[in-house]
Amino acid sequence: MGKIVAKSVITRKPGHLYYVDAAGNVCEAKMARGGKKKKTVAKKAPARKPVAKKKAPAKKPVAKKKAPAKKPVAKKKAPARKPVAKKKAPARKRK
Repeated sequence: MGKIVAKSVITRKPGHLYYVDAAGNVCEAKMARGGKKKKTVAKKAPARKPVAKKKAPAKKPVAKKKAPAKKPVAKKKAPARKPVAKKKAPARKRK
């Protein structure tokens, strides 16, 4: 604990805290109490300039291109298949 140097130099206020800072000055701070919230200051949003709506550029009529005429595709004949010879089952040996 520190020593009390001068008791009557400061008139104390209720709800305040007094301390000596690093420079040797006596400082006063308001004590925070539980259960009470600090008041918050509502910040105003920066004013925005109204945005003018842009008009869509006028569309020019576009001439439709015709697809080139397709030539009929000739059907190709399938190559002839050779007949597959059936394999005979091997004969059973008799005992």
